[in-house]
Amino acid sequence: MKFKSDNEAPAHPRILQAVVEANAGHAAAYAEDRWSRRLDEAFSACFETRCRVFPLATGTAANSVTLAAFSPPWGAVMCHRSAHIHNDEGGAPEFYTHGAKLLPLDGENGKLSPGPLAAAIDGAGVHGVHNVRPAVVSITQATECGTAYRPDEIAALAEVVHARDLPLHMDGARFANAVAHLAVSPAEATWRSGVDVLSFGATKNGALTAEAIVVFGDDPDPAVLEAMARMRKRGGHLLSKMRYVSAQLLAMLDDELWLDLARSANRQAARLAAAIEAHPAARLAWPVEANEVFMQLTPEALAGLHGQGFEFHIWPGHDDLARLVCSFATTDEEVDRLIEALNANVTNGPG
Repeated sequence: MKFKSDNEAPAHPRILQAVVEANAGHAAAYAEDRWSRRLDEAFSACFETRCRVFPLATGTAANSVTLAAFSPPWGAVMCHRSAHIHNDEGGAPEFYTHGAKLLPLDGENGKLSPGPLAAAIDGAGVHGVHNVRPAVVSITQATECGTAYRPDEIAALAEVVHARDLPLHMDGARFANAVAHLAVSPAEATWRSGVDVLSFGATKNGALTAEAIVVFGDDPDPAVLEAMARMRKRGGHLLSKMRYVSAQLLAMLDDELWLDLARSANRQAARLAAAIEAHPAARLAWPVEANEVFMQLTPEALAGLHGQGFEFHIWPGHDDLARLVCSFATTDEEVDRLIEALNANVTNGPG
């Protein structure tokens, strides 16, 4: 009865089969194999525009390599205060950029807002060389609160960002869940709304270990592409046997497996959210718009659920807030059992 993280879910059988099939015989190394060479075409078809794709093993590397390609050591990365790059990547963005500063901003439901973002960018360099210089803006989709940016919200941020000659990066560790919830095309959720580069997440969505940097457009800056290629190598993420990563990404895009898996996870999260909303004691901390459910309940009640074998994450600094994450592997029975335990044993609401 595991609701702790989609990182703990198994790999999907079709992903494992793709790895097995890629294991036949020899193949060129360092992303020169036929699987890796197909990625640009496959992602371009999915996103309805020309894409340049860099496969990697982890989302941290995808985010950090991207940000380092856009920011000098004296630069600044603007992001939400709850962003994964700010709280959960162990200083990797700062490490890859050789010192760029992350400037966290507040915003409701885990989202940046155009007005405060514009003010923060404009005010960041008032002391000239004594300040870091804004270099790139990063948003998370879905957010760390489990909410999803709508295309119009992204477009409003992109207008602010591009007016100041900055690029807009999207950390898409749960991008599939957001797209599935929004019921929009991948193109609408990214480049058509102004996103310049996406960290495309697959590991949380049923892959063994597979992520990708996706650069949009017919004419990307060659210097940025070269920086990404060199930083991927220098940072230890140009795998010699990249075919196993690329084969997973191709399998994800085949017949929209990535969206089918996300829809399954989202459906279970929505069932759980509905039960919490109907419960007299529990309540939702944020709207459920992907596969994460944030439930407020007394610490004693949460401990009781833990004692019954339900695994979930207590949000740091909030002993009455639980994060429950569903994956493609979450079953109706698991959700039913959690709902039954919640209804049967919890009588007190959050403090």
